[in-house]
Amino acid sequence: MTGPVRNLILTGGIGHPFADAAPALDGVLSGAGVVSTVTDDIEGGLEALEGGGFDLVTVYALRWRMLGNEKYAPHRDAWAFSLSAAGRRRLARFVTDGGGMLGLHTALICFDDWPEWKELLGGAWVWGRSAHPPRGPVTLRPTAIPHPLTEGLPAFTVNDEAYGNFDLAAGVEPLATVEAEDGVAWPALWARHVGRGRAVADTLGHDRQTVEHPVHRRILTRAALWAAGRL
Repeated sequence: MTGPVRNLILTGGIGHPFADAAPALDGVLSGAGVVSTVTDDIEGGLEALEGGGFDLVTVYALRWRMLGNEKYAPHRDAWAFSLSAAGRRRLARFVTDGGGMLGLHTALICFDDWPEWKELLGGAWVWGRSAHPPRGPVTLRPTAIPHPLTEGLPAFTVNDEAYGNFDLAAGVEPLATVEAEDGVAWPALWARHVGRGRAVADTLGHDRQTVEHPVHRRILTRAALWAAGRL
């Protein structure tokens, strides 16, 4: 297969500098021949997938229903979100029919009323159980499982959020773990086949600094190429 990888980045949400970090992700991926369209219109973006113009969809967003905690009340009108039945069909069909998907950082928290999201991405946040310590030094360490995403890469430390206590889909084998200062390691990177497609999840990526870290950017570019079937 030749030509650039055509990528749709779905972004937007609260508590994270997506307006700065999503363009940074676009810049990192462009160095590997990935041409991205960036949008915070989740439904409109997924509708565009049906046109056949994309090889990869990247979920780098924090879009969920925002229920159960009044601290989210000021943000609900702008950002609370439940993915429509049509949007769910479009995203699932795109991946299972042979497309690629990269879920970055807060992708785990998205689409909280869609049970199948865990099976598509390989993991999902569980409200009331999943958590992360305050943002700070986090070390990502490759596991012993051989894979093109992590081959030859060292452990590295960035300021980020170490997500933990989330659910993994059956059969997921972490390619890397993440540790905060408490020393507890959690799965942080995995790659899997979903139907005829491929999905990668990476729990790092709070901001531009993490996205552009020299080792992490290598993981991100490899993840995009692998998910798109180019690696």
